[in-house]
Amino acid sequence: MGLATVFSRAGTGFDAPLVTVEINTGSGLPMFSVVGLPQAAVRESKDRVRAAIQNNHYEFPSGRITANLAPADLKKSGGRYDLPIAIGILVASGQVQAKNLLQYEFAGELSLDGSLRSIQGALPFSIATGLQNRELILPTCNANEAALCASVKIHAANHLIDVCAHLTGGRLLETWSRQDSVREKPVIENLNEIRGQLQAKRALEIAAAGGHSLLLCGPPGSGKTMLARTLPGLMPDLSEREALETAALVSLSGRQVDVSQWQLRPFRAPHHTASKIALVGGGTGLKPGEISLAHNGVLFLDELPEFGRKLEVLREPIESGFVEISRASGQVRYPARFQLVAAMNPCSCGYLGDVNGRCRCTPQQVQQYRGRLSGPMLDRIDLHVNVPRLSASELSKFNYGDDSERVAQRILFAHKRQVQRTGDLNARMSHKILWEQCTLAPRARKLLNRAVDQFGLSARSWDRVLRVARTIADLQRSAEISTAHMGEALALRQPEAG
Repeated sequence: MGLATVFSRAGTGFDAPLVTVEINTGSGLPMFSVVGLPQAAVRESKDRVRAAIQNNHYEFPSGRITANLAPADLKKSGGRYDLPIAIGILVASGQVQAKNLLQYEFAGELSLDGSLRSIQGALPFSIATGLQNRELILPTCNANEAALCASVKIHAANHLIDVCAHLTGGRLLETWSRQDSVREKPVIENLNEIRGQLQAKRALEIAAAGGHSLLLCGPPGSGKTMLARTLPGLMPDLSEREALETAALVSLSGRQVDVSQWQLRPFRAPHHTASKIALVGGGTGLKPGEISLAHNGVLFLDELPEFGRKLEVLREPIESGFVEISRASGQVRYPARFQLVAAMNPCSCGYLGDVNGRCRCTPQQVQQYRGRLSGPMLDRIDLHVNVPRLSASELSKFNYGDDSERVAQRILFAHKRQVQRTGDLNARMSHKILWEQCTLAPRARKLLNRAVDQFGLSARSWDRVLRVARTIADLQRSAEISTAHMGEALALRQPEAG
């Protein structure tokens, strides 16, 4: 009769909660049971673990075996518990004399011959293990991803035999270190390669500098998508903490983390046919959606009205920076602090306001088209910018304005200024700090108050205009918000751009 305790972690949500695998072997009729709310893949681990132990010349205990996965009220899914269950059985039956078993955490799916297969969510597992000052043993194919977290000691194994040899002090597993490859930034449009559109470029710089959301409205072919795709190249690289959060969400989604580009800001551009679940997350396994995969990066929604009422699910995440997913199968919370950039045509045919009179839409059709976007959703977008059709003289010019590198330097300075002042970007300042840090010149305050009364701006709009004005002042290295800063901020907030 024997008892062993092995640590592992669940693959539920962003936090990877601890799972204590308790193995008890005793006398009685041969029986192997797994308890602790296991789902189908975990229940099937009994057959994989039995075959792996027997095929590696260990003796599978003939009595009663109970594997308890605690806490009992947390659902367990996937094959990640195969390795800790197998190790627990070998330790409890006395076949493996493990040294310092409780200093490790284990994860890995077993094949029938004992080799280890990959698991999903290795990086969140690794981050949580590092917080507990334990070491992590997992399959070699997950080692690069798990090693992105520098605070945890990673041991990569290919086979059950290798893990047993390490635990007994026979043949130690090598400590896996992060293998940083040469980072090559993806090829993106340079800002000065986009002809004309000076106001849109200026709005893009302000949006990047303060983390503000942006709506580009204009006819087809005016450069809206090209402008949006330049934004990640203008923003500073992710910090270590931000990069870990973003990569962990990619890992939870079941995708492979690209170690060579893990510190670059994500750019997600879901198609307008994407479902609500695809946008916010959920479905089988409660995986993160597009807004979480865009965490610390850019979420680009092209053809915004075509998304229709699905956009309403973005209201709370835009304000709070996270999303709560509640389903019958469970509840998870994912971070979703993304920068929204959207593009739309002014009407269904796309040519409303064109000087050549190409638009054939009736006022009712225009109203119906724009009615797909709710007022509360538009009110949450900081900058509304018109992107008009270019003239022939503008199309013939090249190297138009500052290039992306020069603009990125100004944005980096503004970022540093904001972080030193409040610890975050202007778009995410609390209301208390906003009042403390936004010093308005008397004429600028009068201009804002007059705009609120004249245009009927909401309290949210008032708040967002003030944040944008603060960003414009930061770009010009001004401590006070002047009338010019406030005027530009108000000009960039047109409720119906285009």
